[in-house]
Amino acid sequence: MQNKKWTVGVTHLIRPPFDAEQQAFFNKADIIYFDTRDENQFDKSDLEKLDAFLVWTPSIGIQTIKHLKKCKILVRYGVGYDKISLNILSENNIAFSNNPEYGPEDVADTAMALLLALQRRIVEHDNRSRNYDVTWQENHLAPVKHSKNMTLGIVGLGRIGTSMSLRLKAFGYRVIGYDPYISNGMFRAIGIERAESLSELSDQIDALSMHCPLTDETRGMINNEFLAQVKPGLIFINTARGPLVSDLDVIESNLRSGQLSAVGLDVLPVEPPNNHSLIRAWREHADWLTGRLLITPHNAFYSDHSMHECRLNAAQTAKLFLENSIHRNSVG
Repeated sequence: MQNKKWTVGVTHLIRPPFDAEQQAFFNKADIIYFDTRDENQFDKSDLEKLDAFLVWTPSIGIQTIKHLKKCKILVRYGVGYDKISLNILSENNIAFSNNPEYGPEDVADTAMALLLALQRRIVEHDNRSRNYDVTWQENHLAPVKHSKNMTLGIVGLGRIGTSMSLRLKAFGYRVIGYDPYISNGMFRAIGIERAESLSELSDQIDALSMHCPLTDETRGMINNEFLAQVKPGLIFINTARGPLVSDLDVIESNLRSGQLSAVGLDVLPVEPPNNHSLIRAWREHADWLTGRLLITPHNAFYSDHSMHECRLNAAQTAKLFLENSIHRNSVG
């Protein structure tokens, strides 16, 4: 089987040339490109040719899976799999893997950058400083919190949450983590405290960073009920999944009330964002929001290195399954 030329599908967000994918298959892959985020636009005859399918942005449901006549494995380039119909894949004897190894440092770096920018009020300083003339250094913004006096909560202690914890420890924060699926030994190994519930974090933390997957258990876990329990002035960071927050109304109302002092989002409940009033205020540089809301376009994972690593790892996972029946990063 080592000399077989496999037919591999690649979806939207990945762009040719497919050097990383071909590297994984030793240049012995026929690659079919599905350049759309909408699975309804996939060419059905092309789907029927595939031995493996590497997917990023599109949802994958029955309308795609029923045409995967030869496909043995579907691999998602990313970590999350909330848009993949795992039960239908299983019913059709198609294996599924995600791709958790790439870029944890990059996501943690982005989360840390958002936290520090908001904590130190960097963007607000930058905006206001343009109008200073006679005065300069005396233009302080208060409050500005001191890292060693802050307690930061982390939800999710996988690769990214662990990478974030290590960064926070180096900066001197007190760190409390919530992840019911991680052993006590892991908490001890990285030197952070454990919370037994999300609510246990609420009255202790000055900032919160999200690093958990989107599941039925975690969807909407950041809501008005939770935010009502936290100390006023919380800094909230989400580089995980947008729907961990119940909706943007929650973010807007708590920013306006001061329950949230600042928010950094790499992910949104709807992407690209719709015309929600919070998004309009952000786009229009509304005075009340200046420096308090930072949004990046779901690319916290990205660096030149991590993107190549992501593509290579996903393709290697598919090849390993096709040629050796080894199911790496199995999900479902």
